[in-house]
Amino acid sequence: MRTQDGIEIGEAPGGRAGTGGGASGQIEGGAVANRPRPVRRSYIGGWATVAPTGPALPFVRRIGSVVAFIWLALTVATVGLATPALHTSPRASVLIIGGTMMNGDHFAASVLPTMRAHFAGCRRVALVLHASHPVERDRTEARLQKAFAHLGVAAADSLHRREAAGGRELIAAADAIFVGGGETFVLLAELRRSGQLEQIRTRVLAGVPYAGSSAGANVAGLLIGTTNDFPVTDLATRDALAIFPAVINPHHPTPAQKADYESRAGKIRAYLKFNPDETVLALGNAAMARWHDGRVTIAGGAAWLYRASGVRALPVGEVVPELSR
Repeated sequence: MRTQDGIEIGEAPGGRAGTGGGASGQIEGGAVANRPRPVRRSYIGGWATVAPTGPALPFVRRIGSVVAFIWLALTVATVGLATPALHTSPRASVLIIGGTMMNGDHFAASVLPTMRAHFAGCRRVALVLHASHPVERDRTEARLQKAFAHLGVAAADSLHRREAAGGRELIAAADAIFVGGGETFVLLAELRRSGQLEQIRTRVLAGVPYAGSSAGANVAGLLIGTTNDFPVTDLATRDALAIFPAVINPHHPTPAQKADYESRAGKIRAYLKFNPDETVLALGNAAMARWHDGRVTIAGGAAWLYRASGVRALPVGEVVPELSR
């Protein structure tokens, strides 16, 4: 996704198969020998040409059975791991934003009241800016420091200024976490490489407020599946923080943007055809959803809930029953 100053929270907008070929026998003394015709039998993993009788057949059958068993076991394992479980606690409070939430060096007026309520009483926020390019992070940090000071949060420090041990210390000491936007795959890869994924999750479950915009919203979800991003780096797994009970799609166009809206909706529906057990929460720019007290509430902006069975728009203020406990 494109970023502004690396935050990606931008300015507020606006022969048939299976049969053998050739002769079925030989000419012997002017007659065709009544010899069994070789056949091709399909086994998982390829074709094997075998005679219908003979010592080789039991062996081939055993090999086919073993291959089939392994394939079935792997399929079952893959299906079982398709959607990670939600990690939550009675104290967890997670705010996700669809992006484009800044007005200069302050949070936009449309998100300011919710941000202020979410971070009420916090004194130090850890900024996670891994999704932005390294050359953008100093400027992004300075911009967010001003925005959080305007909220009344005294200190906002970025992990990018610290080594691994120092980063862990900052996450442990901070009483709030904000994850900015940019490249979702880069963000998730670095969270896993550094061990910060598990640490952030643990802090959130202990009651530390989390907010994430765009890529930061994506990684709050169960896994990254509808990110809008190119896979600019490799990942061993798409499993994310799983502190919000859905897969996230940020920057979702509004119906007024007809062509873009229909294109995005079509892509999400196609995704769900292949992943029918997942639920996608789509958020427009500056739209917000909050997981708090075991409920998901649409805190502002345009939002949609996509499931394999259909899609519906979510009005501001709705407690989303499909995502609430």
